Amino acid sequence: MVKFRVFISSVQKEFSKERKIIYQYLKEDMLLKEFFIPIAFEFLPAASKSPDGVYTEEIINSNIFFVFIGDDYGFEDKDGISPTEREYDLASKYSLTKFGFVKNFSSDKRHLKESLFLKKISSEIKWQEFFDYENLKTEIYKVCITFLRNKGLISYHDFDSAILNDCTLDEIDESKIEKFINIARSKRGFPLSIGTSKEDVLIHLNLLRNGELTKGSILSFGKNPQKFFPTAVVKCARFHGFEVAKPIPDYKVFGGDVFEQVDQAVDFVLSKLASSVGTRDKSTQVDVSYEIPKEVVSEAIVNAVAHRDYSSYGSVQIMIFSDRLEITNPGTLVPELSISKLKTQHASYPTNPLIAEPMYQAGYIERFGTGTGEIIKVSKKAELKEPEFYVNDGFKVVLWRPVNGSTQQVPPEYPTSTHRVTPKHPQSTQQVPPEHPISTPKVTPKHPQSNDKVPPEYPISTPRVKDKVVKHFTQINKLIGVLFGEMKIGEIQELLSLKDSKNFRNNYLKPALENGYIEMTDPLKPNNPNQKYRLTQKGKELKIELKQKINNI
Repeated sequence: MVKFRVFISSVQKEFSKERKIIYQYLKEDMLLKEFFIPIAFEFLPAASKSPDGVYTEEIINSNIFFVFIGDDYGFEDKDGISPTEREYDLASKYSLTKFGFVKNFSSDKRHLKESLFLKKISSEIKWQEFFDYENLKTEIYKVCITFLRNKGLISYHDFDSAILNDCTLDEIDESKIEKFINIARSKRGFPLSIGTSKEDVLIHLNLLRNGELTKGSILSFGKNPQKFFPTAVVKCARFHGFEVAKPIPDYKVFGGDVFEQVDQAVDFVLSKLASSVGTRDKSTQVDVSYEIPKEVVSEAIVNAVAHRDYSSYGSVQIMIFSDRLEITNPGTLVPELSISKLKTQHASYPTNPLIAEPMYQAGYIERFGTGTGEIIKVSKKAELKEPEFYVNDGFKVVLWRPVNGSTQQVPPEYPTSTHRVTPKHPQSTQQVPPEHPISTPKVTPKHPQSNDKVPPEYPISTPRVKDKVVKHFTQINKLIGVLFGEMKIGEIQELLSLKDSKNFRNNYLKPALENGYIEMTDPLKPNNPNQKYRLTQKGKELKIELKQKINNI
């Protein structure tokens, strides 16, 4: 049987009891002792080599490295580095699988160097918080079992492949299956054709097993996924400043299947971001760009929905602040991945492979294992500050917005959640207040850039990026900016990069019609499939006014 050597680090006195407890636990637990061999300084035999030589040799010969972070930094060598940090660096050099365990994360007694060490490991590995010995053993057991599962040494079923009891094919929406086939055939050459029974489609996607529906089938194509998974939603909120604070100008909760959640969440975010509308000088197509590129926003949201932990009671959360966009999901990284690996080409380890497959077929996921790399690449191309990733209290992506009308980003002194210095504008890890019901409350915003039906007389702000004006349009202004001649709904949606038809109709098309800025070409037949829309005289005047205001900046 394969056995893995676990080097238990942290030689400071603060964790002498913890090291002994974990050493004994790994040797005595009925399951763990079959796979792991603990290595701790206190239990090493006497050797003629120097202590440093013994440590180095044991680390090189180990497979897994446990590091503990507390309040004390411990003894410092001539370079001011503790033995624990030296061991950690050595474990990194020899590519050991590393796990961190942090005692009382919110402690205000932590030594500055220990805080900096915690910040360092947070950028490279995931860690678990613990408070007492029993809690520590629980966290050790979790990471060990996850490690064995990912090595294929113990079997388990992914959440999305588990059978959903007492659920029939009636819960599957046939129209969603047909829509999926149409898109997947166009995007990936999906082999099944329109008209294929939903049963055969689900079998092909491994979402139906021995006549029983998997949980992934409901999350992908269910009529009402929240009936079975009430927390499988995306909560979106926009805040005025740099942190979570009431009142919340705009808050919505999006349910439905995974495709609907992504479409609605992306549209929500894009409606809150500044955009620029190009001209038709070189093409009949209007160039619409957002301050954070649409592909970056979409990729981050798709990853959150596709790879979240659906067994958790948490939900995907999206928070828009003045300086950044935070996307958090209740999930974590597999042991094979780390924050540093996310920034490079890496293999794919989908948390929910049966959900990821139809999302790939429908074009939501472009290539497995490239998502985070693409987010970084496109952000750099847009001259934005490099996105940040965190794996504590869920997996979080931070996308930075331009600040003060330029590509200059929020100063790097903004600390991460592991930095113990009190920041001026802390990066929030606070959750969206739970008192907000799922049913999307209506909040009267203080500022007109939310869902106002009547556009403001002037842009809220007019920052510049590369001497290109970026204007905070309302939804109506954005629609007017791209509407040229007579256009169908689908053409307008495509130019605005919006996928959710309901959102487009309610927040863009309907307000523009009601306020007299656009009109139907065939008003007597509002449901005509060939219906087109054009600017009214009032709409044309507003478009000219907006262009003049931009040109006068």
